[in-house]
Amino acid sequence: MMSWGPLILGHAFPAVVEALRDAVGRGTSYGAPTVLELDLARLVRRFMPALEMVRFVNSGTEATMSALRLARAFTGRAKIVKFEGCYHGHADLLLVKVGSGVATLGLPDSPGVPEAAVADTLVATFNDLGSVERLFGEFPDDIAVVIVEPVVGNMGVVLPANGFLEGLRALTREHGALLIFDEVMTGFRVHPGGAQGLTGVTPDLTTLGKVIGGGLPVGAYGGRRDIMELVAPAGPVYQAGTLSGNPLAMTAGIVTLKELERPGRWDGVARTAADLAGRLRRAAAEAGRAVQVNQIGTMLCLFFSDRPVTDWSSASACDGAAFSRFFGHLLDAGIYWVPSRFETVFLSAAHGDAELDVTEAAVRAAFSQSG
Repeated sequence: MMSWGPLILGHAFPAVVEALRDAVGRGTSYGAPTVLELDLARLVRRFMPALEMVRFVNSGTEATMSALRLARAFTGRAKIVKFEGCYHGHADLLLVKVGSGVATLGLPDSPGVPEAAVADTLVATFNDLGSVERLFGEFPDDIAVVIVEPVVGNMGVVLPANGFLEGLRALTREHGALLIFDEVMTGFRVHPGGAQGLTGVTPDLTTLGKVIGGGLPVGAYGGRRDIMELVAPAGPVYQAGTLSGNPLAMTAGIVTLKELERPGRWDGVARTAADLAGRLRRAAAEAGRAVQVNQIGTMLCLFFSDRPVTDWSSASACDGAAFSRFFGHLLDAGIYWVPSRFETVFLSAAHGDAELDVTEAAVRAAFSQSG
């Protein structure tokens, strides 16, 4: 599970632990900018050049909430478009048709969210460009921004169809709206440069988290300079946080990203993920089990379904009871798989042949024992 994704180097990676020990001795928070923020921002930009300016926050929720406020200010419009099954944090305006934990626990989109908070939130279908076109047709001058997980990780791993992200980029430009890639999960996970580095589709704004904190709480948003210059104190869009960019998170992030710059380091983790995906497919085929294994970069998931999973409808139609039995068998065998059919499995640099062998054996036993 790797803490839902941040631990791409594994738990308690020695260089991260050592750097944090030194950082703690210098102070845990200053409430003011430090050179560490500049160092991490420059590292992020080396991986993702489209982030011309970067602002650090404390979580992915904060990052997406702030980026959406900024997009509304830049365009002077109110409405946002999100996709069914995509989760962008627990800000009120985003708790509409979300996947992940809300779906797993059977919760409504959330009590405590007033209707007014989501009145300007429009919902489209992932991988269905026509659903987005229809929203722009209905609200041609009102949509400020489209926000999307470019590879969805909150209804299981769901990859974008050919041309889908390119279509979103073209539609938003045509209608004067902005495009946000929520790469809180996919950043440094599907590709060293995120989904934008993998696909070549450049959003206006990007939100980040997970890996850039090296296991500590962190988030960030960034993008075009002309948009980001609206953020206070340079501009009128207010956003601040006493612990944002704190020295511990910045330190862990710097060590992690520098490690990922080492030749072959990221590719090694991706090869391990592809290896595990292949083992899962072979085990399922030999056991006569109908499953879908979606894998990209260092992320993967297993759906109990005989049909490809391409959106929320197909993800939610998968056999949840079979997944629960599968999870229980693996847990009994000492394998902590993600505890929801709507979540993502993450590989790390700490995973090798020994871990994959044990996992494969447990999976084969689970397939043979569960109906």
